[in-house]
Formats: sequence, structure tokens, C-alpha cells
Amino acid sequence: MHYAKIMGIQACSRGLRHSFAVYAVSRAPLTMVKKWLGHAKLETTEIYLNVIGHEEREIAKRIWQ
Repeated sequence: MHYAKIMGIQACSRGLRHSFAVYAVSRAPLTMVKKWLGHAKLETTEIYLNVIGHEEREIAKRIWQ
């Protein structure tokens, strides 16, 4: 049973992975996030650092806490 559907959340595996990556790069070392995502190159993981600007990232941190 798909839990997102039960809770009425629109979600797909790609969207959840992307959301996790954006959240993780603000909380964990980039090299760890690279490993968790299975990226071969650090440059691929670095893309998630540019999704939102520094100020937006700080605001997002406060929302998640």
C-alpha cells in the first residue's frame, strides 16, 4: 500500500528523492549525500546546492526545525 496515497499526498519517487537531496545538502557533508544518492561524481550532487539560494536555504531550515 502506498502511504503517500493514504495520506492524500501527491508524491513520486523522483520527487521524494529530489526533496531528500535538497534537504540533505543543507544538513550533511556533501560527500555523504553523494554516497547516499549513489552518485559517481561529486559534481552531480553539487547541483542540489544551487536549487535555492543561501537566504532561501536558511529560511527553509527554520521551517523544517
